[in-house]
Amino acid sequence: MEYSWSIIFLSLCFSAALTIFISHTKTKKNKKTKLSLPPGPPRIPILGHIYLLPKFLTNPEHPLRDLFKKYGPIITFRIGSSTSIFIASHSLAHEALIQNGAAFNHRPGPVTPSCIFDNINLDCGSSTGNRWRFLRRNLTTVVLSPSRYKSFGGARRWVLQVFNDSLLKYHVESSEPVPVADRFRYAMFCLLLFLCFGEKLDEKIIKKIQETETAKLAKFNALGVFSLFPRLGKFIFRKNWEEMVNLRRIQLSVLLPLIKANRQRREKVKQENSDEKSFISYINSLFDLEVTEEGGRKLVDQEIASLISEVLDAGSDTTTSLFEWIMANLVKNQKIQEKLYSEIHGVVGSTEEIKEDDLEKMPYLKAVVLEGLRLHPPTHFVLPHTVKEDVVLNDYLIPKNALVNFMVGEMGRDPKVWEDPMEFKPERFLGDEGVKVDITGSKEIKMMPFSAGRRICPGLGLGTLHMEYFLANFVRDFKWMCVKGSDVDMSEKMEFTVMMATPLQAYVFPRPN
Repeated sequence: MEYSWSIIFLSLCFSAALTIFISHTKTKKNKKTKLSLPPGPPRIPILGHIYLLPKFLTNPEHPLRDLFKKYGPIITFRIGSSTSIFIASHSLAHEALIQNGAAFNHRPGPVTPSCIFDNINLDCGSSTGNRWRFLRRNLTTVVLSPSRYKSFGGARRWVLQVFNDSLLKYHVESSEPVPVADRFRYAMFCLLLFLCFGEKLDEKIIKKIQETETAKLAKFNALGVFSLFPRLGKFIFRKNWEEMVNLRRIQLSVLLPLIKANRQRREKVKQENSDEKSFISYINSLFDLEVTEEGGRKLVDQEIASLISEVLDAGSDTTTSLFEWIMANLVKNQKIQEKLYSEIHGVVGSTEEIKEDDLEKMPYLKAVVLEGLRLHPPTHFVLPHTVKEDVVLNDYLIPKNALVNFMVGEMGRDPKVWEDPMEFKPERFLGDEGVKVDITGSKEIKMMPFSAGRRICPGLGLGTLHMEYFLANFVRDFKWMCVKGSDVDMSEKMEFTVMMATPLQAYVFPRPN
């Protein structure tokens, strides 16, 4: 009997050992063949991370920052069956957007404000496939190509005069500080509307368009809900949706008459066989476009309104945000402002017109703009990407149809890459020891304020040109000072772009000629 129990005991031990061995072998095999999602916080069955949604809707950067500290530079966030991947690593961003650019080249659906309104993938930001390519090619050729920059010189000089007159009015007539973002945003709308329509629009029309677009972008966080949950969001947040629909109605009521008038004027010129050579405007190029995916049909006026709105949104708020943050740092640190003024004055003097070619002789100006883009990128996230098939990234599975986003703000402030990351120090980009940055991210990514890869913002060149041009003129012609008795509040407020929570107000004093 004792012998029998010994045999049974040994058999059980052998069976247990064999089971453990087989289980371990299967586990190793599964690890090799089956990849897991990136890590993330605990999930509720079926509902996922819905309990974190309120924090994400107010300001997603703060809860994400805490999650990165706990789980690493790539994390998963799930709501029901929807999977979102957030990436804060420079190297992983480069691996995804550059090395695997084709896989991450897609959009999950309407992601820009105007497209979310109508739940369509029409404009350059939201479109995919052939439509995205031909829309982007058209926009680049007509507006954003370097060969077109000089043709807009007259428009830039006009807008510069508009802004200068406004600054002088504040200095001479009111003796009040200048609301920097408000004045600069209006100037940018003047310029962008000229590029879109090829003419100087009436001041009342410009202000009406600006009011509508600004109100729409202020609601961008709410628009995100309708993008993620198009049907459910409209039902749960019905009042907000009705506000959005009303904003869209107002937007079209202003833009459609302008589009119609331009179309009629163009047809009249064609009928008369006129040889008149007009300014090549964005809207004229849109009249000629054909949607090849839909039998070569022409764009309707509502679609043209969305494409024009995209240019206004992308070019006004982003540039305004960056300009305000840079001016806040120049107001806060007068040594940097005076060093910049000395460089500009040394190149063009007090009265010469600053031309585009002059900007190439101002390395400190470029360093100031780069530092602004690093520390205060207009958007702390890029527009979301998606993948059409399962993709492996850093030994993690990025599942088909997952939303993928990149933490632009975190990358520019990473202490592992940037020394004293929260200090505004343009000198870090200067000299033999200066940080070498390929802002397109093609070689490596240290900062990506314009995104990177195939979906990089096509307005990179024109946007930086505008920033350098206006900054050089405003610092050369005016000294900017903070309001006496108050410090500059550098806290942030997230809207469509990241603006100053307390809008910058500064006194301006004309510099002597």
